[in-house]
Amino acid sequence: MDERMDERMEETYCGTPAADPATTGTETAAGPPYAECVLCRKPTEYPESVRGITFCPVCEWQEAQRTACSG
Repeated sequence: MDERMDERMEETYCGTPAADPATTGTETAAGPPYAECVLCRKPTEYPESVRGITFCPVCEWQEAQRTACSG
């Protein structure tokens, strides 16, 4: 590939925007107390007041991988 093609590819590449908690329906906590992960009991990034199942970032990623591959 020549240099011009590399430059065009870099110009058109867009990163994935960060998820906005206001649009996803979840809120992140500004500080403790944090909710516990339902799988590994580590602190999550969500406040204790969040209802439902809360996962830590690692378990949340693993759960997303499981559901994406389940068909």
